[in-house]
Amino acid sequence: MRFVYLIDRINTFIGKTVAWAILALTLAVCYEVFSRYVLRAPTEWAFDASYMLYGLLFMIAGPYTLARNSHVRGDFLYRNWRPRRQASLDLVLYFLFFFPGILALIYAGIPFSQMSWMMNEHSMNSPNGPPIYPFKALIPLAGLLMTFQGIAEVIRCIHCLRTGEWPQRLHDVEETEKRILEEAEQQGLTKGTI
Repeated sequence: MRFVYLIDRINTFIGKTVAWAILALTLAVCYEVFSRYVLRAPTEWAFDASYMLYGLLFMIAGPYTLARNSHVRGDFLYRNWRPRRQASLDLVLYFLFFFPGILALIYAGIPFSQMSWMMNEHSMNSPNGPPIYPFKALIPLAGLLMTFQGIAEVIRCIHCLRTGEWPQRLHDVEETEKRILEEAEQQGLTKGTI
């Protein structure tokens, strides 16, 4: 499980670090709105900066979210299943859909990124055309981070199949729904023992 926690820590560190880009994105959009509507002088860079920052957040959020087990799923069925059944389904879905999709992303993203670097590609969306090749390099990088996190999730599934229990995850933030369900379960146990 050391490997699993190492991957979790790496993706958590990267995710939390990149999350600060939301501040830069917010400032860029606010400045553009102020500049465009108050000063009547729109910027040449805000559009490109906003879509690159948003893309950065979106791509790097994937591995972080997977490390936190926070991706959307049909929990109304899944959460009522026993852990081994959950792990069995997850394992099948990882190999059937997740890994083929992520490996396709890497396979297509590497030449896409390489071509952008070779051409010294700049944006055509604004007059000053900032470079976008570093942004396109994030595509295979995000795919690689997702692949490693997927391997960690497969190891978790195998552990659960062997022991019948999901291994602990690193704690960071939790959904409110999860806390409410845990509190309700605790209250139900407390009332049942009195």
